[in-house]
Amino acid sequence: MPVRHPDIALPRLVAHRGLSARAPENTLAAVRAAHEAGCTWVELDVQLLGDGTPVIWHDASVQRCSDGRDALADLDLPRARRLDAGAWFADTFVGERMATLREMLALIDELDMGLNLELKVNRGRSAPALVDGVLPTLLDSLPSERLILSSFDDAALAHARKQAGPGLLALGVLFEGIPRDWRARCETVDAFSVHTDWKRLSQRGAQAVREAGYRLLAYTVNDPAAFAHQWDWGVQSAITDDPALFAGRLPEA
Repeated sequence: MPVRHPDIALPRLVAHRGLSARAPENTLAAVRAAHEAGCTWVELDVQLLGDGTPVIWHDASVQRCSDGRDALADLDLPRARRLDAGAWFADTFVGERMATLREMLALIDELDMGLNLELKVNRGRSAPALVDGVLPTLLDSLPSERLILSSFDDAALAHARKQAGPGLLALGVLFEGIPRDWRARCETVDAFSVHTDWKRLSQRGAQAVREAGYRLLAYTVNDPAAFAHQWDWGVQSAITDDPALFAGRLPEA
């Protein structure tokens, strides 16, 4: 029988790591800024600290986006809480803290937003452990109609599908470009959507994805003029650092 996915109404634009052009990425402040700018969905990254706490963070270390230098895997929550995750971006955000998954989900639910959460499996980290640490809280916090769980990591997606069961969770398969085996990899995890680098997307690849019945999302789109023809190819949502760039440039519904 065909897989029945949640009834997800995707917007044209998804704010990448929150409104990362205007606030420090993957923070509560970035999500609040996205909401204030009129965004209804955000894309965020999740990993585990060394003590197993799921946090919203992209890199394997904290050096780029905080005043620390440690690997994420070497931190526990009390040490992570002492980091300033906002000062690097602007003085306005001095004192912003790393968000736990639970805190972020509470905010997204309060704001009635949708979430594309990427399982970020950096080198040396366990995909099953990440899924086990994230999934129960995730499924308890947001309705399935406002949630996509995505990853580049096939093992993470396979474990998420096994744990969540068929049709109860929308999974997105992340690619840099659409590879030859894309369809088999999507079918293996009963995927809902394909997420790909817009600069590596071809019309032929987009057509194949859409004809196979998958939703098609493109990242990270910050040049609306160069991207415009891909709406006609069937891209449903563009994940962007700055949705304001698209003012007056979106196709009609």
